Formats: sequence, C-alpha cells, structure tokens
Amino acid sequence: MTKIFEERPWGSFKVLLEEPGYKVKEITVKPHSKLSLQSHKHREEFWVTVQGTALALCEETEHELKQGASLHIPKGAKHRLINKTSEPVVIIETQLGDYLGEDDIERFEDEYKRV
Repeated sequence: MTKIFEERPWGSFKVLLEEPGYKVKEITVKPHSKLSLQSHKHREEFWVTVQGTALALCEETEHELKQGASLHIPKGAKHRLINKTSEPVVIIETQLGDYLGEDDIERFEDEYKRV
C-alpha cells in the first residue's frame, strides 16, 4: 500500500492519485532545501510548479521553474529539485512508468546521507 503523505528532510510529498502506470504527487520543498541528485530506471517524471520558484537540474541543464512552468524528466536522466528561496516551493509531479515505487531511486549526491 502506498503511503499518502511522507515527511522528508527537504520537505514532504503527498500522493494525490495512483493507478497502474501513473502516479500524481504534490511535492513541497522547504526554503533553502534540495532533493538528492537522482535518476529512475522505471519511470519518467513531469514537474509543474504551482507555488514559488524552483531551480531544477536535468542532466547538465539548469531550469528556473516559476509558477506555471513545467519540465519533463526522461527515464534515466539525473535530476534534482532545489529551492534557493525563503518561501516553500510546491510542485505537482506526474510519474509514468511500469514501476512507481519509492525504491526506484538511484542517488548520486545527497546532503542528508541517504543511500
């Protein structure tokens, strides 16, 4: 069973909808926090900023995601979400793939020392 809400060191996420082949989450990133540099073997992701301004890294490219901006994260791409501001950032993430478990994360860099 999927957990509906999870706290993380960088903020939190809430699963809004999950069906075979896709999942939709609301991700909140605390001020001056960032997610790990990571990739996924089984899913691609689509991010839409609904509150605040985030810095998104996808492979070697930086993207400023202001409210209403979106970004596609291809399967296997190294990516990270960063909040450099003093206000929370809220992203709606849509995942598409054959496996959407939280253990489909390969971390390359993580300031919270997670594996």
